[in-house]
Amino acid sequence: MTSVKTALASFDRVSLDFDTPNGPMTVVEDVSYDIHGGDFVAVIGPSGCGKTTMMSMLAGFQKPTSGAVTFEGRPITGPGSERGVIFQEYGVYPWLTVRDNIAFGLGLKANRVPARECDEICEHYLSLMGLSDFANSYPKHLSGGMRQRLAIARAYAVKPKFLLMDEPFGALDAQTRANMQNMLLGVLAAEEKTVMLITHSVEEAIYLASRIVVVTARPARIREIIDVKIPYPRSEAIQEYPEFGELRKYVRGLVMREYRAQQVQNRPASFSE
Repeated sequence: MTSVKTALASFDRVSLDFDTPNGPMTVVEDVSYDIHGGDFVAVIGPSGCGKTTMMSMLAGFQKPTSGAVTFEGRPITGPGSERGVIFQEYGVYPWLTVRDNIAFGLGLKANRVPARECDEICEHYLSLMGLSDFANSYPKHLSGGMRQRLAIARAYAVKPKFLLMDEPFGALDAQTRANMQNMLLGVLAAEEKTVMLITHSVEEAIYLASRIVVVTARPARIREIIDVKIPYPRSEAIQEYPEFGELRKYVRGLVMREYRAQQVQNRPASFSE
């Protein structure tokens, strides 16, 4: 994948507080890092630490309490078609066929294209995602992996510059998950998108990403940013490389340290006295 090192998105001393019955709770604290054009950034840390909140600010769903989240140098004020979002729950419309799901965004005012171009885009992504034989089927007739491929196709069809993925393969079985990872690498090689992936899997982060952002226990802070120096294109064979094993051990150690810290945070007060 080609990487043009310009700051596409930036977190600049970003913090976010939530109001609770017990007062403000800091979920993200003083986070700063850049995501460059062509990067595949995997964000990993314990459950509930604030990873998804970080992604939600970049998607425009939430605003920081302090600091700035920017895209192409401008503050993010809300969602935008240049930032496609894919959730674990697939996010496809059950009342639309596969083809109509892909075409949906192309009929909206921000992304509208002529009918012929819409048809060409739909055919391209039906073929790229291996869904051509199911173009007129409804999502209920698709497997979990196929529905996730459809969600990716629909997000890509409107040509976003940036793809935000929140545990997109977390609900899939191990074999389907591996197939989806390989498919995503193939699509990214063809489309050259920039990606932010939220994941709990150390192996997935190393296999897919060019950089790994390890996040602390809540409030989310940057524990470490790690460059994955295994070149693209990648195949499952890299998981047998010594450097893959060494990096897996190192990243897992960082994540488990934060997981234990999170467990202490979540322990009832009576157990900590």
